[in-house]
Amino acid sequence: MPDEPNAVPPLEPEAPTTGEASPPPAGATEDWATRYKYLFADFENFRRRTERGREAITRQARAGLIRELLPIFEAFRFARGAVVNLPPNDPIRHGLELLDREWNTFLKHEGVEPIASVGQAFRAEEEEAVGETPPTAEVPEGAVAEIVQQGYRFFGGVLRPAKVVVARAPTESAADVARPEEAP
Repeated sequence: MPDEPNAVPPLEPEAPTTGEASPPPAGATEDWATRYKYLFADFENFRRRTERGREAITRQARAGLIRELLPIFEAFRFARGAVVNLPPNDPIRHGLELLDREWNTFLKHEGVEPIASVGQAFRAEEEEAVGETPPTAEVPEGAVAEIVQQGYRFFGGVLRPAKVVVARAPTESAADVARPEEAP
């Protein structure tokens, strides 16, 4: 029977097993350690990238909400300005002062800061000039003379640009230069 084509060769006696895996070849250990380090670094980069993305989405959502609240805040400021002439102990004035403190605390907590202030130099990247006025002693040329609509910063970026009137010296127009004034 040993000459049969489908015959199975006799089994050789096996070495007794102790439950331990055979040691990997010498180069394989370094390969797995290197692979583990790269995999771990990739995972850390992925985790950081997703965290930054989540923070950016949260910041955008907060900015959208605050942008929607700004008209309400400005209407409140207008109402507060209207009751300035009331006596200090008037309950309406007192209530609006309390609300003003709460609004300011909320905006400060959210990282919202006003952009423009009268007398400050005009900054085109944060402010929009909607008009010009002659400079005065209090407001030099090139400075903000009046705030039409306050702008706000949010986490270093512009949430809404300010609309301002800028102090500019009057310039002679081409028509005034070309036409000399008539003498009486």
